[in-house]
Amino acid sequence: MSLWTFSWKLALLSLLLLPEIFCRVCPQHCSCSITNSIFCTQRRATSMPLNLPVSTRQLYVFQNGITSLQQHDILGLVDLVDLDLSQNELKMVPDGVFSSLSSLQNLDLSSNHITHISKDSFAGLLNLERLYLHNNRIQRIHPEAFTGLEQLLELKLHGNQIDVLPALKLPRLLLLDISNNRMALPGPKDLQTSHLESLKVAGLGLTTLDEGLIRSLGNLHDLDVSQNKLTELPPVLRSAKGLIGLNLAGNPLGPLSQEDFKNLVGLQKLDLSSLNLQGFPVGFLQMFPRLNQLTAAENPFNCVCPLASFLNWLKDMNVELGRKEETRCHFPPVNAGKILAELEHKDFGCPTTITELSDVFTTIRMEMTPEPTTAVGTTLSTPVFLSTKEPLVDFNQYVPQEKDAAASSSTVEHEEHMCPVSICLNGGTCRFDQGGQIDCLCPPETSGKYCENQEEPQPSPVAPRKAVMTVPVVQPDSISSHHVTSTSISLDLHRYIESRPNIRGIRLTYRNLSGPDRRPLQLNVPPSYPEYTLRGLQPNCTYFVCASPLGEPVEEEMGSCMEARTSGVFYPPPENKPEPFFLLVPILVAVAAVMAVMIVTLVVVVLCKRITKTPKHLDLADPTPFELEGVKTCLENGTASQKRPERLPLPQNHTDYETLLIQEQFTSNNNTNERLPSYF
Repeated sequence: MSLWTFSWKLALLSLLLLPEIFCRVCPQHCSCSITNSIFCTQRRATSMPLNLPVSTRQLYVFQNGITSLQQHDILGLVDLVDLDLSQNELKMVPDGVFSSLSSLQNLDLSSNHITHISKDSFAGLLNLERLYLHNNRIQRIHPEAFTGLEQLLELKLHGNQIDVLPALKLPRLLLLDISNNRMALPGPKDLQTSHLESLKVAGLGLTTLDEGLIRSLGNLHDLDVSQNKLTELPPVLRSAKGLIGLNLAGNPLGPLSQEDFKNLVGLQKLDLSSLNLQGFPVGFLQMFPRLNQLTAAENPFNCVCPLASFLNWLKDMNVELGRKEETRCHFPPVNAGKILAELEHKDFGCPTTITELSDVFTTIRMEMTPEPTTAVGTTLSTPVFLSTKEPLVDFNQYVPQEKDAAASSSTVEHEEHMCPVSICLNGGTCRFDQGGQIDCLCPPETSGKYCENQEEPQPSPVAPRKAVMTVPVVQPDSISSHHVTSTSISLDLHRYIESRPNIRGIRLTYRNLSGPDRRPLQLNVPPSYPEYTLRGLQPNCTYFVCASPLGEPVEEEMGSCMEARTSGVFYPPPENKPEPFFLLVPILVAVAAVMAVMIVTLVVVVLCKRITKTPKHLDLADPTPFELEGVKTCLENGTASQKRPERLPLPQNHTDYETLLIQEQFTSNNNTNERLPSYF
């Protein structure tokens, strides 16, 4: 082969491959690492990229700052399947701009500044399956804007300002999201979407649901009615057995009722966030055997013993708890702010030991009686069952018994020590069942695990036995005290709060009925504190306490007041002390001894001074007041010196007062008994 022939063939091959080379050129500031896919993100350009290959199937041009879109920008992309133009600055969708994209299936125009949708904005998109227009500024949509989109599966319009939703005749539509708009809920004639599976109508201000609309959607499985104004579960939902996912977050529903959810046994996802829940009704969560995801964030949970079973249920049923970081405890203060899922069983204040029950409450009979290992009435690590000939008593039947006052008092104190405070409602008494679990002994007019249900009193089939204690009849919305000291009263506000689920605060008014100053004092307590302690009270006084909703007057006639008396101050008994007379005897003896020593010392000193001042010729046996010329020296042996000193002249102004005074004081110096006179 000649050189000329080789060059000619090489040039011909280059001409044949030239179009393919140009088609594979990647646009500037874009990435084409994946075959037939172009990623142009954060280009900071106001127009579409140039020289787009005609073989492109996925084009992602988001966060570019594009302000306008022209038909020639995407002309020739006949194989394009996915087009993402989200997070730009588009203000409108020109008519027929996508008419050449006959293969397009997914179009994302979300998070732009689009204000309206015209009739021909989506003309030519015969195979479009997903259209995302959420988070724009759309106010108007032409009634025929979605005509021809018969293959559409998903339509997202949430986060706009739409007043009226045009009638949708989309037979294949599966998902519709119109949340957070200004529109009212469309009726069954406006939504001719018989195959719709997911409907999201959050944040529309709904107070109820159109029963006709919900019933027309026979294939509905997922419903989001969060952030509305539903005060109760809509009646149409109580029979919606086909629901798999339900979002009720952010509605003022009040307490949950098992009756409302008894038909929703097929739920797999349930969102109960922001419902002001403090716990779950007994047996509520067990109603959903297929549940695999539960969200209960932003609720003021009371993390006390009844809620401990919630964590066990999550683990046993393998249920995922959504938004764990936002699911925290609100009460008691020791658990406030803690993540609920991270607590242990002991953190809920449940008892860690099992107490054997005597026949104060019930008697248990066993066919086989194990050998007793511990005396009756002691605390054991495992329950002990005793055999007895007395008849069995139904645990659910309130049968009082009688014992002496001392046994009753000790039993009540022991139960209160072991049980969490105020776990039993409506006057119920806390106890432990044979498995060591907390149980409540309910009065005849109440029922439930915690005596939470009020019922009409019915005659008991079991003959009543002697009573051990008297259960006071308590009003369902009253306040009570469960611990009183000399300076404080602990109030139980559970019933008062439960009877007012939407209360925003409690005003406590209390005054001293025993003292001279009976002026009332007021405190404001949040509804999240079912127990509150009044402190700084006077001992041995009667206080009148009332509770009323914050912002309203005190309703004393409504049974929301109570009286409680503080206990007296305890003084220890005086010790046995000896009589005062016997205590003074040793003191008087010691004082007398000290005084005797002082007297003897003083007499010796005075005597020595007198002897020193006596004249040398003065005879001690017969003292003369005028012989003062000499002075005798007081020797250690009491004898006078043989040598007499010379006489000293008396001072001219000297008188006999000093000599006479000395002689008067010692007139008894010549006594034969040689004892000093007493100074007493």
